[in-house]
Amino acid sequence: MIDLTIGTLARNAGVGVETVRFYQRRGLLAVPPRAGGFRRYDDRDVERLKFIKRAQAAGFTLAEIGELIALDAGEDRPRARALAAARIKALDAKIAELKDARAALSRLARECGEDRAGPCPIIASFG
Repeated sequence: MIDLTIGTLARNAGVGVETVRFYQRRGLLAVPPRAGGFRRYDDRDVERLKFIKRAQAAGFTLAEIGELIALDAGEDRPRARALAAARIKALDAKIAELKDARAALSRLARECGEDRAGPCPIIASFG
């Protein structure tokens, strides 16, 4: 077990001190009692912060991450699977939206490259 200050905890997890405090306010990370005037953290806190970062990178919201953390203690695999399935569905929808946006922008770029009179279709479409 390691004994870390909040600054060292943040550095070891690759986040800022304010991020640690934000996660504490959101209930994602416990606030340890003060010992000798300072709050002391351990390796479990580093792992919790890294878990939160990985879950965010996978697209989970902080509320969903909180639920995943609670599920970990209860080992509710069906609910964790359901959360993952919902996140996959949301990611698929976002991918479809981005593909549509890419196709529209590609079309506009092609039209802008054509030798025509008048305003550029890219600029005109956003006006």
